[in-house]
Amino acid sequence: MGTDAAALGREFAEALAAKDFERVRALVDAEVDFRGLTPRRAWEAADSEALVADVLPSWLEDSDHVDEMLEVESGSFADCEHVRYSFRGHDDKGQFVVEQHAYFTARDGRIDWMRVLCSGFRRD
Repeated sequence: MGTDAAALGREFAEALAAKDFERVRALVDAEVDFRGLTPRRAWEAADSEALVADVLPSWLEDSDHVDEMLEVESGSFADCEHVRYSFRGHDDKGQFVVEQHAYFTARDGRIDWMRVLCSGFRRD
């Protein structure tokens, strides 16, 4: 998959941290196969519209503010890419940190398959 695909992982993390869901939509295939696991729920989206309308805004709500990206690491594993990212932020309850690990594949320069594991908001 190579460097371009690895850059997609970083761009996805940065767009998510910025809550730039339109940028996420541009990074993922219209028919993306997305699954995510957070501490309280499993999430699924079969297309980019469901991902940016239903899933990601629930992960980072209006009251959640990301203050800084702490780390982004990416690499390849077998036939897919891997990205791990963490950020620090705050909400009505105070400061938090969150980390996610994602495996993904790309087709025509867009993420077409992604699996994400999230730590949930950990109070910092």
